[in-house]
Amino acid sequence: MRSPRTTTAALALLFAASALSACGTDSSSASDGDKNVYALLPQGTDQPYGTEYLKAMNAEAEKEGISLTITNSQYDADKQASDCQVAVAAQPDLIILWPAVADTVRPCLERARAADIPVTITNSDVKEEDKSLTAGYSGPDTYGQGVSSAEIMCELADGQDINILQVEGLTGNTTAIDRKAGFEDTIAENCPNVTIVASQPGDWNKDDSQTVTSEMLTATGADNIQGIYAADDTMVAGAIDALSSQGLDVEEMLITSIGNTMLGNPLVVSGLLDGTVFQSSEWDGRNAITLAAKVLAGEELDGDLFMPSVKVTAANASDPEVAPNW
Repeated sequence: MRSPRTTTAALALLFAASALSACGTDSSSASDGDKNVYALLPQGTDQPYGTEYLKAMNAEAEKEGISLTITNSQYDADKQASDCQVAVAAQPDLIILWPAVADTVRPCLERARAADIPVTITNSDVKEEDKSLTAGYSGPDTYGQGVSSAEIMCELADGQDINILQVEGLTGNTTAIDRKAGFEDTIAENCPNVTIVASQPGDWNKDDSQTVTSEMLTATGADNIQGIYAADDTMVAGAIDALSSQGLDVEEMLITSIGNTMLGNPLVVSGLLDGTVFQSSEWDGRNAITLAAKVLAGEELDGDLFMPSVKVTAANASDPEVAPNW
Protein backbone atom coordinates (compact mmCIF):
# COMPACT_ATOMS: atom_id res chain seq x y z
CA MET A 1 0.00 0.00 0.00
CA ARG A 2 1.19 3.54 -0.66
CA SER A 3 1.62 5.78 2.36
CA PRO A 4 0.33 9.36 2.79
CA ARG A 5 2.97 11.98 2.05
CA THR A 6 2.30 14.39 4.93
CA THR A 7 5.53 15.81 6.37
CA THR A 8 6.40 18.74 8.58
CA ALA A 9 8.10 20.49 5.68
CA ALA A 10 5.14 19.92 3.39
CA LEU A 11 2.77 21.23 6.03
CA ALA A 12 4.84 24.37 6.33
CA LEU A 13 4.66 24.79 2.56
CA LEU A 14 0.89 24.47 2.68
CA PHE A 15 0.50 27.45 4.96
CA ALA A 16 3.13 29.66 3.32
CA ALA A 17 0.48 31.18 1.04
CA SER A 18 1.16 34.29 -0.97
CA ALA A 19 -1.12 37.32 -0.79
CA LEU A 20 -3.88 37.15 -3.36
CA SER A 21 -4.55 40.21 -5.49
CA ALA A 22 -6.10 39.02 -8.75
CA CYS A 23 -9.65 37.84 -9.35
CA GLY A 24 -10.20 34.60 -11.26
CA THR A 25 -12.46 34.57 -14.27
CA ASP A 26 -13.16 31.92 -16.87
CA SER A 27 -11.55 32.32 -20.32
CA SER A 28 -9.31 35.09 -19.01
CA SER A 29 -5.79 36.44 -19.44
CA ALA A 30 -4.16 37.15 -16.08
CA SER A 31 -1.09 39.08 -17.19
CA ASP A 32 0.95 40.33 -20.12
CA GLY A 33 3.87 38.06 -19.25
CA ASP A 34 6.41 36.68 -21.68
CA LYS A 35 5.18 33.08 -21.34
CA ASN A 36 1.80 32.03 -22.69
CA VAL A 37 -0.02 29.23 -20.89
CA TYR A 38 -3.43 27.68 -21.50
CA ALA A 39 -5.20 26.31 -18.40
CA LEU A 40 -7.84 23.74 -19.32
CA LEU A 41 -10.04 23.40 -16.24
CA PRO A 42 -13.34 21.58 -15.57
CA GLN A 43 -14.64 24.29 -13.21
CA GLY A 44 -14.20 27.95 -12.47
CA THR A 45 -16.16 30.68 -10.76
CA ASP A 46 -19.24 28.47 -11.05
CA GLN A 47 -17.85 26.43 -8.12
CA PRO A 48 -16.58 27.56 -4.67
CA TYR A 49 -13.37 25.56 -5.10
CA GLY A 50 -12.73 26.92 -8.56
CA THR A 51 -13.36 30.49 -7.46
CA GLU A 52 -10.57 30.42 -4.86
CA TYR A 53 -8.35 28.27 -7.10
CA LEU A 54 -8.54 30.88 -9.87
CA LYS A 55 -7.73 33.77 -7.56
CA ALA A 56 -4.55 32.03 -6.47
CA MET A 57 -3.68 30.84 -9.98
CA ASN A 58 -4.01 34.33 -11.47
CA ALA A 59 -2.08 35.98 -8.65
CA GLU A 60 0.82 33.53 -8.96
CA ALA A 61 0.82 33.80 -12.76
CA GLU A 62 1.20 37.56 -12.49
CA LYS A 63 4.15 37.12 -10.14
CA GLU A 64 5.80 34.63 -12.52
CA GLY A 65 5.25 36.70 -15.66
CA ILE A 66 2.90 34.14 -17.17
CA SER A 67 0.00 35.13 -19.44
CA LEU A 68 -2.93 32.78 -18.80
CA THR A 69 -5.83 31.77 -21.00
CA ILE A 70 -8.32 29.84 -18.86
CA THR A 71 -11.19 27.63 -20.03
CA ASN A 72 -13.94 25.87 -18.05
CA SER A 73 -15.41 22.68 -19.52
CA GLN A 74 -17.84 22.17 -16.57
CA TYR A 75 -16.76 18.51 -16.41
CA ASP A 76 -17.85 17.94 -20.02
CA ALA A 77 -15.19 15.68 -21.53
CA ASP A 78 -16.14 16.59 -25.12
CA LYS A 79 -15.91 20.30 -24.38
CA GLN A 80 -12.53 19.88 -22.73
CA ALA A 81 -11.32 17.94 -25.78
CA SER A 82 -12.45 20.85 -27.96
CA ASP A 83 -10.73 23.32 -25.62
CA CYS A 84 -7.56 21.27 -25.99
CA GLN A 85 -7.69 21.46 -29.78
CA VAL A 86 -7.98 25.25 -29.58
CA ALA A 87 -5.13 25.41 -27.07
CA VAL A 88 -2.75 23.29 -29.17
CA ALA A 89 -3.58 25.32 -32.28
CA ALA A 90 -2.64 28.49 -30.38
CA GLN A 91 0.87 27.08 -29.76
CA PRO A 92 1.29 28.23 -26.14
CA ASP A 93 4.50 27.62 -24.21
CA LEU A 94 2.71 25.18 -21.89
CA ILE A 95 -0.73 23.71 -21.14
CA ILE A 96 -2.04 23.15 -17.61
CA LEU A 97 -4.68 20.42 -17.60
CA TRP A 98 -7.15 19.58 -14.85
CA PRO A 99 -8.79 16.48 -16.36
CA ALA A 100 -12.57 16.56 -16.52
CA VAL A 101 -12.64 12.79 -17.03
CA ALA A 102 -9.32 10.94 -16.84
CA ASP A 103 -10.34 8.24 -19.32
CA THR A 104 -10.72 10.82 -22.10
CA VAL A 105 -7.61 13.01 -21.93
CA ARG A 106 -5.02 10.88 -23.71
CA PRO A 107 -5.83 12.29 -27.20
CA CYS A 108 -5.28 15.79 -25.79
CA LEU A 109 -1.94 14.75 -24.31
CA GLU A 110 -0.87 13.09 -27.55
CA ARG A 111 -1.88 16.15 -29.58
CA ALA A 112 0.17 18.40 -27.31
CA ARG A 113 3.15 16.03 -27.43
CA ALA A 114 3.05 16.04 -31.24
CA ALA A 115 3.10 19.85 -31.16
CA ASP A 116 6.00 19.85 -28.67
CA ILE A 117 3.91 21.60 -26.00
CA PRO A 118 4.56 20.41 -22.42
CA VAL A 119 1.48 19.60 -20.33
CA THR A 120 1.39 19.78 -16.53
CA ILE A 121 -1.49 18.23 -14.61
CA THR A 122 -3.29 19.92 -11.73
CA ASN A 123 -5.74 18.81 -9.00
CA SER A 124 -6.69 15.41 -10.42
CA ASP A 125 -3.98 13.25 -11.95
CA VAL A 126 -4.16 11.33 -15.21
CA LYS A 127 -4.17 7.54 -15.38
CA GLU A 128 -0.85 5.83 -14.72
CA GLU A 129 -0.45 4.78 -18.36
CA ASP A 130 -0.80 8.42 -19.48
CA LYS A 131 1.71 9.97 -17.06
CA SER A 132 4.61 9.59 -19.49
CA LEU A 133 2.85 12.14 -21.71
CA THR A 134 2.87 14.77 -18.96
CA ALA A 135 5.57 17.02 -17.52
CA GLY A 136 4.44 16.69 -13.89
CA TYR A 137 1.57 16.83 -11.42
CA SER A 138 0.67 19.28 -8.65
CA GLY A 139 -2.29 18.94 -6.33
CA PRO A 140 -3.76 16.72 -3.65
CA ASP A 141 -2.26 13.30 -2.97
CA THR A 142 -5.68 11.85 -3.64
CA TYR A 143 -4.67 8.31 -2.69
CA GLY A 144 -3.06 9.66 0.47
CA GLN A 145 -6.26 11.54 1.31
CA GLY A 146 -8.14 8.24 1.25
CA VAL A 147 -5.45 6.73 3.45
CA SER A 148 -5.76 9.56 5.99
CA SER A 149 -9.55 9.32 6.14
CA ALA A 150 -9.28 5.56 6.67
CA GLU A 151 -6.75 6.03 9.45
CA ILE A 152 -9.23 8.27 11.25
CA MET A 153 -11.91 5.59 10.80
CA CYS A 154 -9.61 2.86 12.11
CA GLU A 155 -8.78 4.89 15.19
CA LEU A 156 -12.46 5.55 15.83
CA ALA A 157 -13.37 1.86 15.45
CA ASP A 158 -10.65 0.95 17.97
CA GLY A 159 -10.76 -2.76 17.16
CA GLN A 160 -14.56 -3.08 17.23
CA ASP A 161 -16.33 -4.97 14.45
CA ILE A 162 -18.41 -2.43 12.53
CA ASN A 163 -20.19 -2.20 9.19
CA ILE A 164 -19.91 0.97 7.14
CA LEU A 165 -21.21 2.37 3.86
CA GLN A 166 -19.01 4.10 1.28
CA VAL A 167 -20.13 7.03 -0.89
CA GLU A 168 -17.73 7.29 -3.81
CA GLY A 169 -17.05 10.26 -6.09
CA LEU A 170 -17.81 10.56 -9.80
CA THR A 171 -17.33 7.28 -11.69
CA GLY A 172 -14.19 7.38 -13.87
CA ASN A 173 -12.70 10.42 -12.13
CA THR A 174 -9.13 9.77 -10.97
CA THR A 175 -9.67 11.61 -7.69
CA ALA A 176 -12.64 9.36 -6.95
CA ILE A 177 -10.71 6.24 -7.95
CA ASP A 178 -7.68 7.16 -5.83
CA ARG A 179 -9.64 8.19 -2.75
CA LYS A 180 -11.60 4.95 -2.86
CA ALA A 181 -8.45 2.86 -3.31
CA GLY A 182 -6.55 4.67 -0.55
CA PHE A 183 -9.43 4.20 1.87
CA GLU A 184 -10.11 0.55 1.00
CA ASP A 185 -6.43 -0.49 1.00
CA THR A 186 -5.86 1.08 4.40
CA ILE A 187 -8.99 -0.42 5.95
CA ALA A 188 -7.97 -3.86 4.68
CA GLU A 189 -4.44 -3.54 6.07
CA ASN A 190 -4.94 -1.57 9.28
CA CYS A 191 -8.42 -2.45 10.54
CA PRO A 192 -10.06 -5.45 8.85
CA ASN A 193 -12.62 -5.28 11.66
CA VAL A 194 -14.25 -2.49 9.62
CA THR A 195 -16.35 -3.94 6.80
CA ILE A 196 -17.55 -1.91 3.82
CA VAL A 197 -20.90 -3.58 3.20
CA ALA A 198 -22.09 -1.36 0.33
CA SER A 199 -20.61 1.34 -1.93
CA GLN A 200 -22.24 3.69 -4.43
CA PRO A 201 -21.14 6.84 -6.30
CA GLY A 202 -22.54 10.13 -5.06
CA ASP A 203 -21.04 12.06 -8.00
CA TRP A 204 -19.66 14.87 -5.77
CA ASN A 205 -23.28 15.96 -5.23
CA LYS A 206 -25.11 16.37 -1.92
CA ASP A 207 -28.58 15.42 -3.17
CA ASP A 208 -27.37 12.37 -5.09
CA SER A 209 -25.37 11.26 -2.07
CA GLN A 210 -28.41 11.53 0.18
CA THR A 211 -30.35 9.40 -2.29
CA VAL A 212 -27.74 6.64 -2.68
CA THR A 213 -27.10 6.54 1.07
CA SER A 214 -30.83 6.10 1.71
CA GLU A 215 -30.91 3.31 -0.85
CA MET A 216 -27.92 1.55 0.72
CA LEU A 217 -29.42 1.88 4.21
CA THR A 218 -32.63 0.30 2.94
CA ALA A 219 -30.78 -2.51 1.15
CA THR A 220 -28.47 -3.39 4.05
CA GLY A 221 -30.79 -2.57 6.95
CA ALA A 222 -30.15 0.73 8.69
CA ASP A 223 -29.69 -0.97 12.07
CA ASN A 224 -26.77 -2.96 10.66
CA ILE A 225 -24.71 0.16 9.79
CA GLN A 226 -22.40 1.86 12.27
CA GLY A 227 -20.49 4.25 10.03
CA ILE A 228 -20.00 6.00 6.69
CA TYR A 229 -17.05 7.10 4.59
CA ALA A 230 -17.75 9.68 1.89
CA ALA A 231 -15.05 10.80 -0.54
CA ASP A 232 -15.79 14.48 0.03
CA ASP A 233 -17.57 16.81 2.44
CA THR A 234 -20.39 17.70 0.05
CA MET A 235 -21.33 14.05 -0.24
CA VAL A 236 -20.93 13.38 3.48
CA ALA A 237 -23.42 16.18 4.19
CA GLY A 238 -25.95 14.36 2.01
CA ALA A 239 -25.14 11.06 3.72
CA ILE A 240 -25.68 12.64 7.14
CA ASP A 241 -29.05 13.96 5.98
CA ALA A 242 -29.98 10.43 4.91
CA LEU A 243 -29.04 9.05 8.32
CA SER A 244 -31.10 11.71 10.07
CA SER A 245 -34.13 11.14 7.86
CA GLN A 246 -34.15 7.49 8.93
CA GLY A 247 -34.08 8.46 12.60
CA LEU A 248 -30.54 7.26 13.25
CA ASP A 249 -28.37 8.91 15.89
CA VAL A 250 -25.71 10.54 13.71
CA GLU A 251 -23.43 11.41 16.62
CA GLU A 252 -23.19 7.71 17.50
CA MET A 253 -22.07 6.80 13.96
CA LEU A 254 -18.43 6.77 12.86
CA ILE A 255 -18.22 9.15 9.88
CA THR A 256 -15.19 10.35 7.91
CA SER A 257 -14.70 12.38 4.77
CA ILE A 258 -12.24 14.52 2.77
CA GLY A 259 -12.06 18.25 2.13
CA ASN A 260 -12.45 20.26 5.34
CA THR A 261 -14.64 22.66 3.38
CA MET A 262 -16.84 25.46 4.68
CA LEU A 263 -19.59 22.83 4.64
CA GLY A 264 -17.59 20.03 6.26
CA ASN A 265 -15.59 21.89 8.90
CA PRO A 266 -18.69 23.00 10.89
CA LEU A 267 -19.90 19.39 10.82
CA VAL A 268 -16.64 18.35 12.49
CA VAL A 269 -16.94 21.13 15.08
CA SER A 270 -20.55 20.10 15.81
CA GLY A 271 -19.63 16.43 16.26
CA LEU A 272 -21.73 15.12 13.35
CA LEU A 273 -18.61 14.41 11.27
CA ASP A 274 -15.79 12.67 13.12
CA GLY A 275 -12.97 13.57 10.76
CA THR A 276 -12.06 14.94 7.36
CA VAL A 277 -8.85 15.71 5.45
CA PHE A 278 -7.73 19.26 4.72
CA GLN A 279 -7.58 20.43 1.10
CA SER A 280 -6.69 24.00 0.09
CA SER A 281 -8.00 25.44 -3.18
CA GLU A 282 -5.54 28.33 -2.76
CA TRP A 283 -2.58 25.92 -2.49
CA ASP A 284 -3.89 24.04 -5.52
CA GLY A 285 -4.21 27.05 -7.82
CA ARG A 286 -0.96 28.63 -6.68
CA ASN A 287 1.10 25.47 -7.11
CA ALA A 288 -0.34 24.75 -10.54
CA ILE A 289 1.59 27.86 -11.59
CA THR A 290 4.61 27.01 -9.43
CA LEU A 291 4.95 23.70 -11.28
CA ALA A 292 4.34 25.28 -14.68
CA ALA A 293 7.03 27.89 -14.00
CA LYS A 294 9.53 25.18 -13.06
CA VAL A 295 8.85 23.29 -16.28
CA LEU A 296 9.08 26.47 -18.37
CA ALA A 297 12.41 27.27 -16.72
CA GLY A 298 13.71 23.80 -17.57
CA GLU A 299 14.17 22.84 -13.92
CA GLU A 300 14.52 19.17 -13.07
CA LEU A 301 11.50 17.99 -11.09
CA ASP A 302 11.82 15.76 -8.05
CA GLY A 303 8.58 13.79 -8.34
CA ASP A 304 5.04 15.09 -7.99
CA LEU A 305 4.22 18.24 -6.02
CA PHE A 306 1.74 16.96 -3.45
CA MET A 307 -0.52 18.93 -1.13
CA PRO A 308 -0.25 17.56 2.44
CA SER A 309 -3.10 15.29 3.60
CA VAL A 310 -3.69 16.91 7.00
CA LYS A 311 -6.22 15.14 9.23
CA VAL A 312 -8.91 17.38 10.73
CA THR A 313 -10.84 16.18 13.79
CA ALA A 314 -12.55 17.82 16.76
CA ALA A 315 -9.10 18.30 18.29
CA ASN A 316 -7.91 20.79 15.63
CA ALA A 317 -10.97 21.73 13.53
CA SER A 318 -11.10 25.25 15.01
CA ASP A 319 -7.38 25.97 14.56
CA PRO A 320 -6.64 28.87 12.18
CA GLU A 321 -4.04 26.76 10.36
CA VAL A 322 -6.74 24.49 8.95
CA ALA A 323 -9.47 27.07 8.45
CA PRO A 324 -11.43 26.15 5.29
CA ASN A 325 -11.08 28.43 2.26
CA TRP A 326 -13.76 26.98 -0.01
